[in-house]
Amino acid sequence: MLAVFIKEFQQMMRDRLTFAMAVGIPILQLVLFGYAINTDPKGLPTAVVSSDNSAMARSFVAALQNTGYFRVSHSGISESQGEALIANGQAQFLVVIPANFSRDVVRGEMPAILVSVDATDPSASGNALAALNLVASQALRHDLTGPLRALQGTPAPFELRIHKRYNPEGLSRYNIVPGLIGTILTMTMVMLTGLGMTRERERGTMENLLATPVRPSEVMVGKILPNVVIGYLQLGVVMAAAFLLFEVPMVGSFALLMAMIGVFIVANLAVGFTFSTVARNQLQAVQMTFFFFLPSMLLSGFMFPFRAMPVWAQWIGEVLPLTHFLRIVRGILLKGNTAAQVLPELWPMLAFLFVAGVIALKRYRQTLD
Repeated sequence: MLAVFIKEFQQMMRDRLTFAMAVGIPILQLVLFGYAINTDPKGLPTAVVSSDNSAMARSFVAALQNTGYFRVSHSGISESQGEALIANGQAQFLVVIPANFSRDVVRGEMPAILVSVDATDPSASGNALAALNLVASQALRHDLTGPLRALQGTPAPFELRIHKRYNPEGLSRYNIVPGLIGTILTMTMVMLTGLGMTRERERGTMENLLATPVRPSEVMVGKILPNVVIGYLQLGVVMAAAFLLFEVPMVGSFALLMAMIGVFIVANLAVGFTFSTVARNQLQAVQMTFFFFLPSMLLSGFMFPFRAMPVWAQWIGEVLPLTHFLRIVRGILLKGNTAAQVLPELWPMLAFLFVAGVIALKRYRQTLD
């Protein structure tokens, strides 16, 4: 038994990649769950459209920021510009203060302030919306003094009208089901391509492939294209379930969605091909897939609000193609975004695809020696 133990330990130490994965994955989980994950997002970008440049209007905006949940990122804009910011995902909230706000408050006419929120991810804005109740009752306490003291307290001297855009009922499946498209494709596409090349080595057919006159780029494309078909088959199953079982709306262009999914599939397949040039067997390919899938799932905004993460985690998340794909698919399905609106999220995926493809080809050329 001791001899078998020594033999297995030595064999394990020789497989440095597997040993590194066994140690690295728990460390990665501890760092992500301990430092990066936060379910209470604050500092959410807020666009303010104020038609009343009065002290009371400024007090209300200041009260919003004092809660910590709202960060005024855009001001001095028109309402149409604010609507565009919400549609493009650049702002989480749009606050519209009407003209003559302070005059109507003093007269007791209960003016209405419109608060529009991007509710595609209900968990990202839930606590911020709850904080609005406190804002309504406390925002003007320093302005309503002297003869206006009677206006303090409950109910508030103005009305807050909250408009949940794109998901009025706050249904979590509208956020989760589109996200599942990206997470399922990420896991399966990377794994299938990673296993494809390592299987060639384990079965002894790699030598036959290297003996053929095909170039590295041709091998890469030939390995990727069949998995693209599999990816679209998986997509068909998920999309059918999304529309028939979960009743997820389809507001935007179906053709645009299919094109964006194609880019995302190829980007993940390029990652899998890169892993296959590093892994020596299928077990290592699976481990490397999990090492890529875990941060993609946690830092992309699929499970936890993206804006709740610290800045360094958001930087990492911006590199991952799943982050941009989730914004694209939710924007097309729920908001009806056009090609011009998804372009800012498309080019990072194309850049990732280019870098992954170049690395894969470089690595593959090394295996020809």
